[in-house]
Amino acid sequence: MDTPETRVTAAAQQILSQIRRVVVGKDATLLWTLAAILARGHILLEDIPGVGKTTMALAFSRTLGLDYSRVQFTPDVLPSDVTGYSILDQASHAMVYQPGAVLCNLFLADELNRATSRTQSALLEAMEEGQVTVDGVSHPLPQPFVVIATQNPTGAAGTQLLPDSQMDRFTVRLSLGYPSPRDEVAMVMNRQGVNPLQAISPLLTRENLIAMQTEVAATHVNETLVNYIVSLIGATRSHPEIARGASPRATLAVTAMSKAVAQLRGRDYVIPADVREVFINTIAHRLLLTAKAEGQGRTAVAILEDILKSIPAPRLRG
Repeated sequence: MDTPETRVTAAAQQILSQIRRVVVGKDATLLWTLAAILARGHILLEDIPGVGKTTMALAFSRTLGLDYSRVQFTPDVLPSDVTGYSILDQASHAMVYQPGAVLCNLFLADELNRATSRTQSALLEAMEEGQVTVDGVSHPLPQPFVVIATQNPTGAAGTQLLPDSQMDRFTVRLSLGYPSPRDEVAMVMNRQGVNPLQAISPLLTRENLIAMQTEVAATHVNETLVNYIVSLIGATRSHPEIARGASPRATLAVTAMSKAVAQLRGRDYVIPADVREVFINTIAHRLLLTAKAEGQGRTAVAILEDILKSIPAPRLRG
């Protein structure tokens, strides 16, 4: 008889195996993306154009059986393009809501940091509360709901920094990067006369994915491990090179990602290695370093590595 963890693990292996046919040589990024989806989180991809971010999002949406929508963010995109708007119905003389692009299961916000701050903020309520409010009326989003946003590297033409409140709503920040020469050859050969995306078929229904997310949420976390997570987060708030540390939302994100990774590793309980594995990818993008640290070339990743070394992982009793 299958146990919950083997059901999640087996399904995840099938999902990743299919997506690898389209996105070659990026197994770690695919695993982290799936973990964030299972943790009911959102993903930020920071990369140069053309490395396969949109292809990856499409592959996940088709494999998971999700309704997909994409907006190419530019300075002229309006908040109503994302959230929707109300128009007057001539027959009933009532205002009728017209859904925006975000009312889907998987929303790809492409080059989000090219949009105006006002348009970027249109995503905040959707990402945190699973709804949008238009003309004072709240409209729930379809479930499951996940945002995969891409941003060009800081300083690229036409970009601006995402607000801190938005960065904090992304569960992880990932990067695909350039493929290796071998993987780039395989990518070209896989596209000889056919688009591999066309061979992607749904392996799950939305109900299946929600059930997997529910199993992940029920993964056991020992109180000793919760104290460990809180200690790690607390260290970011008192570190001399960090001007602003991680928020309580980040504590919840580390916990949720630890549960997802535990399930992907075939367990229905979290161990210290899970926490240590997810900590940097879940926290680095949320931190604001001091001017002195930035001037010395320090990075959030390096500082978080120091924090992991300085706080010993607890030993759990069997």
